[in-house]
Amino acid sequence: MEPGGSILESIGQEIIGVMSPVSICMFLVVLLVYSLYNPATATTIRTAANLVYMESPTDSTSQKLEGSLLNAVVFVILIALVTFLLVLLYYYNCTKFLVYYTRFAAFAVFSSMGGSVLLSLIQHFNFPVDVVTFCVLHFNFTIVGTLCVLSSGGPIVLKQSYMVALGIIVAAWFTKLPEWTTWVLLVALAIYDLVAVLAPGGPLKLLVELASSRDEELPALIYEARPTADMGRSGIRGSSLGLLVGGVMGDNSGSNSFEVELQAVLRNEDNNGNENRDGESIINVLENESNEIEVVEEDVGESSPLIGGGSLVERLPSPSERRNNDNANGSSRENEGQREDGAEGLRGLKLGLGDFIFYSVLVGRAAMYDLMTVYACYLAIISGLGCTLILLAVCRHALPALPISITLGILFYFLTRLLMEPFVVGTSTSLAMF
Repeated sequence: MEPGGSILESIGQEIIGVMSPVSICMFLVVLLVYSLYNPATATTIRTAANLVYMESPTDSTSQKLEGSLLNAVVFVILIALVTFLLVLLYYYNCTKFLVYYTRFAAFAVFSSMGGSVLLSLIQHFNFPVDVVTFCVLHFNFTIVGTLCVLSSGGPIVLKQSYMVALGIIVAAWFTKLPEWTTWVLLVALAIYDLVAVLAPGGPLKLLVELASSRDEELPALIYEARPTADMGRSGIRGSSLGLLVGGVMGDNSGSNSFEVELQAVLRNEDNNGNENRDGESIINVLENESNEIEVVEEDVGESSPLIGGGSLVERLPSPSERRNNDNANGSSRENEGQREDGAEGLRGLKLGLGDFIFYSVLVGRAAMYDLMTVYACYLAIISGLGCTLILLAVCRHALPALPISITLGILFYFLTRLLMEPFVVGTSTSLAMF
């Protein structure tokens, strides 16, 4: 098979595994905006994204543009400083501090921002919930979420769900920013993401290189699209359908080779009429299988090195690509390739939480105007993400996930708002189209 065939074989599963949670996150943010947003009572909040300028409806267009540019520049500088500080801490092996910092950040988001969103929903829909019940439920939600986001054990579905919830909460807060500040900020973040990941000396590029050189995982808020299979024997021997979670399918070649080898040993002993089996051959097979499981557990425990702040996507090698590489190196590595396929199949694509947040901010801002702009922005973002994943499969190194999607989303938003909507509304009111 040609190398391109292996890329096309696995890219579809990876696209589904990443686009599904991204779509869920955007959809729920749109629902929150439609439920809670009221132009008459909407208030602008003071955050790190609008430290310099507070937009007012009475300001002129030039004032809004200048103030939004200042806000975006200050926000990007703050992000760059924090990221370089994280690089410095990681360079000097302050990993425990980074873990505690990330957990504290997740705890703060779930407790304060998440509690505010829950209170708004309860007040809007008049849910009959007393204070004690709300506090107990919110406390459990916060503690479990804080423990899950950086936990290496436990159900991966629970971790994925809390990562999506974290993105929804932060995105819902960012939708409260003024309109001009939101659009300029999204453009500035897309440009910064491009520079930080691809430019020499970029902070995110330095983080990835450091983690790759040390062969360890960064303590970061990253969504991981990988199967929910158990990391023990059951995870390796489970069916393909059982491993199809998050769009990444595990390979059972390791367990199949073990079963075939064991059956061959038993058949040979039966044919030889040896009723008194010394078990030496079987023991050798079982020892090989034990070594395989240890290799799988070690490989699965090492996640791909990715960033802490979000806007980065990296693709791990698929089982088919590893098989192609093994075949190219000769038949002497066939068994080793099958053994590694079982481990590689349990690893999948990772997407930074920042991508979830800013994709959702874009569609949330579009939802404040019209549903037509929401559809256009959603399709543009998903198309841009698909293009990024295809480029990722070709380039085979970490790529920024914001630039293409954000550019297409903003372009489609203004084209829909300025051109498509007037045309559709005009033709509908004149009964030319209905």
